[in-house]
Amino acid sequence: MATHTTSPILAIDGGGTRCRLAVRNNDGDTVVELGSANVTTNFDTAIAEIIRGLDQLGAIAGLSLDELSKLPTYAGLAGVAGSAIAEKVAKALPFTRIRVEDDRPSALQGALGASDGVVAHCGTGSFVAAQVNGARKFAGGWGPVLGDPASAQWVGRRGLSVTLDAVDGIAPHSDLSKHFLDLHSDAAGIVAFAATARPVDFGALAPAITEYAAAGDALAQQVMQEAGQSIADILPVLGWTPGMAICLTGGIAPHFAPYLPDQMQSCITEPLGQPLSGALALAQEFSEEITNECL
Repeated sequence: MATHTTSPILAIDGGGTRCRLAVRNNDGDTVVELGSANVTTNFDTAIAEIIRGLDQLGAIAGLSLDELSKLPTYAGLAGVAGSAIAEKVAKALPFTRIRVEDDRPSALQGALGASDGVVAHCGTGSFVAAQVNGARKFAGGWGPVLGDPASAQWVGRRGLSVTLDAVDGIAPHSDLSKHFLDLHSDAAGIVAFAATARPVDFGALAPAITEYAAAGDALAQQVMQEAGQSIADILPVLGWTPGMAICLTGGIAPHFAPYLPDQMQSCITEPLGQPLSGALALAQEFSEEITNECL
């Protein structure tokens, strides 16, 4: 994606696993990366992490916090479920000109640019987005309690569920179920873990499931197939048609490729960029809107 800009801009891409901040000017991009910044899961921690990132960004870019706070800023953050929390975030941060949205538009912009296509974004959380003839549609992103199918936390949680199915004799044991039973001592340990586990804790279990699935484990493949099917079911509803690009973004999403229908597998395309590059593009649009309003 183009990096040219006539005036400095700032972008924030905050997710359940990591938060990235960038300043872009005519010399290029300066980027820092920190921990989780989900404003619904833990608002105060997320805001503190962003402000910590601003301090780091300013130190690297040679800009004071006051200088950074005056830059046109776009923030795409996990957990922004409506205008009320977006306004709360804007007030909690030091910026004088900021647009706050959830993390879906920046992921879509980063992956597709101006092209038609769909994005299945599966990190700690998940959502699906489409861009067709300039119109954007989004589904999901409502968090671990009410949604986020095929996310890393969903896969981890589902892996524990099928392990308990094996304990109950509903499904045969596999290497995956034995792994989780050993990891948590027994079924009671799994229940105790789940009672207090955060989305990121469930998500940390997902790599084991993808590895066991790749090795042919039946229970792990069941979890991955269920996740892949949830993606395949929603894409046509958002406007996907055969031949249209499909981008699988986020840490776990590419692992679902073998579990999609053949006609979808043939349409899988590498994303043009990352959510941060999408956030920078949206920051540039916001900056241009500000400039036009002043003319």
